[in-house]
Amino acid sequence: MDGRNRSEIKPGLRVRIVLKEDQRSGKLTEGVVKDILTKSPTHPHGIKVRLESGAVGRVKEMGEL
Repeated sequence: MDGRNRSEIKPGLRVRIVLKEDQRSGKLTEGVVKDILTKSPTHPHGIKVRLESGAVGRVKEMGEL
């Protein structure tokens, strides 16, 4: 489960995302999904989400964190 399939991601799920400004470094930000922003069923770089903290980025890790 690497965050590329929209069907695997639900609001309330704890995930790690990469923020736009952290894409070069690969630094991950952990949080809980509030909204799913990507409309397509899959995305090669990860589904874009908004966390409850307000941070927006693409899911890189999910599930048991």
